[in-house]
Amino acid sequence: MSAQIISGKEVAAEIRAALREEVTQLKEQGIHPGLAVILIGDDPASHSYVKGKEKACQEIGIYSEVIRREASITQEELLKMIEGYNKNPNIHGILVQLPLPKHISEKAVIDAISPEKDVDGFTPVNVGNMLIGDECYLPCTPHGIIELIKRSGREMEGKHAVVIGRSNIVGKPVAMLLLQENATVTIAHSRTQDLASITRQADILVVAVGRAELIRAEHVKPGAVVIDVGVNRNEVGKLVGDVHFESVKDVASFLTPVPGGVGPMTITMLMKNTVDAAKKLARTMQKQ
Repeated sequence: MSAQIISGKEVAAEIRAALREEVTQLKEQGIHPGLAVILIGDDPASHSYVKGKEKACQEIGIYSEVIRREASITQEELLKMIEGYNKNPNIHGILVQLPLPKHISEKAVIDAISPEKDVDGFTPVNVGNMLIGDECYLPCTPHGIIELIKRSGREMEGKHAVVIGRSNIVGKPVAMLLLQENATVTIAHSRTQDLASITRQADILVVAVGRAELIRAEHVKPGAVVIDVGVNRNEVGKLVGDVHFESVKDVASFLTPVPGGVGPMTITMLMKNTVDAAKKLARTMQKQ
């Protein structure tokens, strides 16, 4: 058996095509979806991510403002900038690229973003609404993961899902979203004992631990759906995931590649959240 590859590129392209049509319709109503991205410092990975977001905005037709500032910016200056975008009617989504310089509190920055414009889904209001199942902006990577599983055609209801990783950005929220799909969820992490005995129970295995090729064939239940969230460089500098692709592809039924799996979905779901924010404004205007 060889796993069917779940192409994040193909799924993302389908979603972006639908978003382009929605943006066209919104523009006809006089609303141009707008996204502000604030980038602090010179982290190469952050600059690469932001360029990808700029390109996606251009492709879909979203108005994009990218604000680049030196790492020496003060927290007060950054918070004032966010407040300005909170009040800007032409901006429907605000994203502050992480990580931030050490002298700036990540929590203070996230808390400063209006929940109505929090298209990353990181503010306490959106996280709380996600937890109880109310309408909110879902965090982009976990939302993308759920979309990939759905489009594989595999049911989540009643299945045992194991999530390796407990970060606030991926591990915890994807576990909550899997619960909402009526999966039975186990969360494992770096201190889990006998990891393989747990992962081999998984019908759905989501790996987001940040360790290159940690998960191998012996960790995977035959026929499992395996979602690899990791992005690492191995000892020869090759881009690899948290899953050892070559061995796991002979055990799993579905498997996401790295690159080209979860990555394209993260930016795409950010675009979706931005368009949804603009649609909410359109509905509000119609009621007035």
